[in-house]
Amino acid sequence: MYFILSKTLDFLLMPFLWVLLLLLLALFLKSYKRKHFCLVSAVVILLVLSNPLLANLAWRIWEVDAVPVNQVKPHDVAIILTGVTKYRSDMPDRIHTAKGADRFLQALQLYRLGKVNKFLISGGSGLIKNDKVPEADQIEKILLMAGVPEADIITESNSRNTRENAVNTARVLAQHPEWKRLLLVTSAFHMRRAEGCFQKAGVKTDSYSTDFYARERSYALDETILPSIDAFDLWHLLIHEIVGYAVYKLLGYC
Repeated sequence: MYFILSKTLDFLLMPFLWVLLLLLLALFLKSYKRKHFCLVSAVVILLVLSNPLLANLAWRIWEVDAVPVNQVKPHDVAIILTGVTKYRSDMPDRIHTAKGADRFLQALQLYRLGKVNKFLISGGSGLIKNDKVPEADQIEKILLMAGVPEADIITESNSRNTRENAVNTARVLAQHPEWKRLLLVTSAFHMRRAEGCFQKAGVKTDSYSTDFYARERSYALDETILPSIDAFDLWHLLIHEIVGYAVYKLLGYC
């Protein structure tokens, strides 16, 4: 039930939906004051959330900072959280990745540098209709193609959200008490929630943020003043994560 509610909440948190509803209200409301309020609100949301400078500032504040590679100490296992691949039934012979592929690519870099000995990939399907190839299995295939021995890859493919990632990973780790140093790898915007969930599950990890959305500070015209559809789209992801973190806190998940 919670999984379905979270997907519904994600839909309701879309800024585009807010603007659309406000414009529809302005169209059908009879009161001039209410029409005016709805129109002004829609314009304000569009102007504020399409500003690339404000969006980048918000992302820089929220994302967990990067750890320089040369400062990463050796770890027994890198715990990679999924959410970065897509399965297409019309092209089942391929693996389709998204921007968040940095989660496993940068973990692979650490593995090649001898800073990580094994991978524990956690994640099933994030879809309501759970009939696709689990994401953990897809990432495992990529690592195998990259030359990682099968013995160095452990998968947990039942988790559908961050809390389940932590709980199910804790069960796997309980079977391997020899793994002492654990490295949690996920997107920088998702790290706060992930860290909290793993701490609640009793799993002590170091953190390695990847997949950054915030850019370096820039004062170019197109990155400060001119409206950007990309900035508007990024706000949806950021709002979703902040609300998700707050809900997890409220429920005691992190």
